Amino acid sequence: MSSKKRRFEQLQAAAATATTDKPRYVDPFQQQVVPRVEEFGKKLEGKGRTIVYGVVALIVVAALFFFVSRWSRNSGNEAQAALGKAIETSKARVTDTPPAAGSTEKTFKTEKERSEAAIAEFQSVADKFGGAVGDKAKYFIAVNRLNVDRAAGITELEAIANTSSDTGKMAKFALAQIRTDDNKLDEAIAIYQELLGLSDSLIAKETLNFNLAKIYEKQGKKQEAADLYFNIAKAASEAKDLDGKAVRLTETATESKEKLKALDPERAKQIPEPTPDSPFGGGGAPPISIQ
Repeated sequence: MSSKKRRFEQLQAAAATATTDKPRYVDPFQQQVVPRVEEFGKKLEGKGRTIVYGVVALIVVAALFFFVSRWSRNSGNEAQAALGKAIETSKARVTDTPPAAGSTEKTFKTEKERSEAAIAEFQSVADKFGGAVGDKAKYFIAVNRLNVDRAAGITELEAIANTSSDTGKMAKFALAQIRTDDNKLDEAIAIYQELLGLSDSLIAKETLNFNLAKIYEKQGKKQEAADLYFNIAKAASEAKDLDGKAVRLTETATESKEKLKALDPERAKQIPEPTPDSPFGGGGAPPISIQ
């Protein structure tokens, strides 16, 4: 596996909190993580399929921080602390430079070494706590296994995906991305559609539809892709906060509009252009919410 995946320390910002009884799909995962992954991917063009696998694994791990944030509010302190410690290991820096004298920072020389250490810690959590906590730890084990033995990691995710739990939903999301990367596009579409049909898929519908639209583009289904991009951007442009004021477009909505411009320029004109002083055109960070 590639040793190029070094973004875990940036992913804490993707933690989500529900802010309304009927939350809008403001998507910090797509907003903060995916652009970094795509930028990273551009730097790796031409360096082989193995690196692409690594990028997929990174996206999967990024999504977990929604999951942990949502779950941890209702978890026991000891279990939460143990799981959090293992997560810290899974996102520790990979570097050849040792920590400064007196530092307690944990670092690893390779991605594989870090994943192996994280797997051991998550396994300890699973063995000690079992139940729902153990299920979540096993999911983290499967994700980290992608960096050690990709085939084994996929097999573990497939087993978890057969359940109806939150971990099952997250495993399905992970597998959809893996199927996409393996060019098994019809399988990926089926998984995304299944998640979209759930009343609570855990992942924002905006993210699911955006990923689905990108697959349709790959398949040459421009109309289907354009429809999804339009719906994402249109809904975001019409979203209001609790005071009835417009909110900033999410990163996903902004990118959806740009993709719509390329596929159907005339239709894209139906989405209003934000102005520098508009509530959804500039200013501070948008509110964060999950389903």
